[in-house]
Amino acid sequence: MPTSEQGHPVLPSPTPGNSWTHLASLIRLRNQTGTLLLLLPSLWALVLAANGTPSPWLLLIFTLGAFVMRSAGVIMNDLADQAFDRQVTRTKARPLASGALRPSQAIFFLVTFLVLAIGLLSFLNPLTMWLSPIALGLAAFYPFTKRFFHVPQFFLGLAFGWGAVMAWAATRNQLDLSMWFLFAATTCWALAYDTIYALQDRADDIHIGVKSSAIIFGAYLWLAVGIIEIIMILFLALAGWLEHLNLAFYGGLAGLAGFLSQQVLKLREDISPSMAFAMFRQHVGVGLVVLAGIWVGTI
Repeated sequence: MPTSEQGHPVLPSPTPGNSWTHLASLIRLRNQTGTLLLLLPSLWALVLAANGTPSPWLLLIFTLGAFVMRSAGVIMNDLADQAFDRQVTRTKARPLASGALRPSQAIFFLVTFLVLAIGLLSFLNPLTMWLSPIALGLAAFYPFTKRFFHVPQFFLGLAFGWGAVMAWAATRNQLDLSMWFLFAATTCWALAYDTIYALQDRADDIHIGVKSSAIIFGAYLWLAVGIIEIIMILFLALAGWLEHLNLAFYGGLAGLAGFLSQQVLKLREDISPSMAFAMFRQHVGVGLVVLAGIWVGTI
C-alpha cells in the first residue's frame, strides 16, 4: 500500500461502482456460513417455543434479521480489527484492511444495516424489542474482547445465542427456563466451532498478540472442544426435556454426539487452515440436525 510523506497509508478513492463490490466483500456476501450459524439457533427457538409450528411471519423476520445483523456484525468486527487484519494472511485483503474502503464508508453501511434491523424489530412484540439492545451491545463488544480476554469466542457465543432468546420472546412473549438452556447450548456450540475456525489464524494471532481460545487451549484444544460440545448436548437435552420432546429428539442428539466425537479426534492431529475451515462449515449441518430433531421431537 502506498504511503504519504508522513508515512501514513494513502487510501484509494473508490468509485460508486466498485464501492458496491467492496461492500459485498465487506459483508462476506459470497460466504453466508456465518449468517446460517446465527440464524439456526433462532430457528431452534422458534420451532421449540411454538411446539413445532412456528409463525411463517416470524420465520421471515428472523431469517432477514440474521442476514442484516450478521452483515452489521462483520462490519463492526472489521472496523475494530482493521489494524490486526493487515497483519493476518487470511484477512489482509479485506476492504478496510487493504484500504479499498474508508472507515467512513463502512460506518455508513453499518448504520444502513442497523436501520434495517430496527425496521424488522418494529414488527415484533415489546419484550423482544426491549431485548434487542443487548444483542447490539454484544455484537459491538465482541471484537474488542480479543484484546484482553483469552477466550473471546465465548462472547461470540453469547451474541449468537441472544438471537434464540429474542426468537423465544417473539413467540411466547415470556422467557422460560427451557429457553435459557437453549441459549446456553448455543453459547457452547459457537465457542466450539469458532475455536475450530480460529485455528486458521493461530500462528498470526500469536505473532501479533491477539487472544484466542485456539491459542489458550494449546495441545488440549481437542479435549476442550470435546468437553464444550458434551455440555452443549446436555443443555439441549435439558431444554428438550422441559418442553416434553419425544425420543426422536434424543436419538438425533446421540447421532450428533457420534459425529462431533469424530471431529474431536481429528483435532488431535495437525490441522491445516483449509481443514479447519472445512470442519467449521460442517457445523451448519450440525445446526440443521438439531433443528430437524427439535421439529420431529414435537410430533
